[in-house]
Parts: sequence; C-alpha cells; structure tokens
Amino acid sequence: MENKNNLEAVPAQYTGSEMDVIERMNCSTLAEAVKVFERACTRLLSVNEWGRYAGISAFQLIDPQGIRAERQVQLNDYIRIDIPGPGTQAGMGYDWVQIEEITTESGDKKQTLSMRVRPCAHPLSRKKETAHFLKSEATSSFIITRTGRCVSAEEHARNEVPNTDNGSLYDKGRNFMVGMAAKLGFSYPQWKGLVKVLLQD
Repeated sequence: MENKNNLEAVPAQYTGSEMDVIERMNCSTLAEAVKVFERACTRLLSVNEWGRYAGISAFQLIDPQGIRAERQVQLNDYIRIDIPGPGTQAGMGYDWVQIEEITTESGDKKQTLSMRVRPCAHPLSRKKETAHFLKSEATSSFIITRTGRCVSAEEHARNEVPNTDNGSLYDKGRNFMVGMAAKLGFSYPQWKGLVKVLLQD
C-alpha cells in the first residue's frame, strides 16, 4: 500500500494513465536505515548514472543553459533521455523533461527527498513545443523516504497521454507508438529497476 503522506507530493490524476512503482527495505538498525536513505538520495540525484542503474534508456543531465552537467541534479535542470529506437525531431533525437520541484524533509523519525519532472521543450529550441513522447500534463515523481528503520524508493507517473498534438507528422506517429507502449507497461521495468538499485548495497 502506498504511503499516503508521500502521495500528497504527487499531482492528482485526471487524464490518461498512471503508474506507481515502489520498493522497500527494512533495516536492522536505525543507523543502517539512515545510511541506506542517504545513499539512495545520492543515487537519485545522480541522473547521469540512471542508465547504468536501470539499463534501458540513457540519461544526461543538462543545465538551464543547455550545457551537459556532470554533477547532482538541481531545480530547473533538464534531463535528456535517449530511449531505444528513433528520437523526436523536436527534441533533436531525444526526449526531454525538466526538474520542476525538489523537496526535502528531515527529522528523527522521518526523512524524505522528492523530485518531480515534467515533459518540456528542447532547452535551445525557439518553438517551445514539448519534445517528449508524452504531453506536458504528464509528471514523474521520485520519492525516497525513511520512516524509522524502513526506507522506500518510489516512482509515481501521472496523467500520461501520448504527445500527438504538435510537432511533425513523424514525431506525432513516433510519440503515439512510444506513448502507447508506455501505457501498456513497457516503462515499468525501467523504473522498477531504478528504484530497486537506489536501495541496494
């Protein structure tokens, strides 16, 4: 069962499909739980390593000026996603999301780090049309939580609708196919793989 407090950080579902991916680890001591939480947070913020963790798509952190960044993610950064198969023309061969929120909560009993991303335009594009197979209404919320000796890693997708309203005819067709594949659950193994690795030794 999802942690209701965590879901308060997730946008409401109102259109398209949704998905919840959750992995938990019960630690033997509080000190171990804190260590697992801190390691999971470091891995979540190390976007350039996600491809190695999840093993399906490749991810590259891009700063707000459109330059590759070799550091932990920050608010308003972009993530350039290279999924298997041809990319979008609007995204110059890639899919793009932007980090729109990063929040933390820290206490003796509970610690939380959450990050939300949303499909966006290529950072250097003048057209500002969404360069992703999903519309900009879609979000992915990543949440790491420690409650006592239990640590969870979660990904919550909301309002996923294929992006077929703008872009070239090629992009519309490509986005429809990739978006439908995601709706059928083909993106689940990637996010399940990621949240599992976030908690592993």
